[in-house]
Amino acid sequence: MADRAGYPGGDPVTAEQEQRRNVVSRRWTGHPRCVGLARGHLREALAGWGLSALEDPACLVLSELLTNTAKHGTTPAGDAIQTRFVRQRGGLRVEVRDGSSEWPHRLTPTPEALSGRGLGIVEELSDRWGCWQRGGCGKTVWAELSLPDRGLSHG
Repeated sequence: MADRAGYPGGDPVTAEQEQRRNVVSRRWTGHPRCVGLARGHLREALAGWGLSALEDPACLVLSELLTNTAKHGTTPAGDAIQTRFVRQRGGLRVEVRDGSSEWPHRLTPTPEALSGRGLGIVEELSDRWGCWQRGGCGKTVWAELSLPDRGLSHG
């Protein structure tokens, strides 16, 4: 028999508990090795949420945002880079927070350039992306991705 919250058995789930189920957060140093570790953390979250279909684009978006933050963002002593993965209806929001107030900007690299394509990749793979100022100092750069449409014919 279902309880009043609609869950079979057990206590009703509070809004705070539901929020924790839908948000995974972790702090990282700016060390390059953290990018791969964060991707593994994201893969685990996606699998737990049944969003594994987003694994490839979400991991690439995370890599680009986290690499940009580690390379260009500054964090005050003792402050870390933070990732937040937020499950949303039909998709995911990836957030990367740092202590820098400098906002990212998309470059237009030459074909020979070895860098400068990261935010272009984020723009291509996500539904939308942006940046907001954090309370205090710093910013959050985010991108939202949706599950691919299934069963729709294109043609």
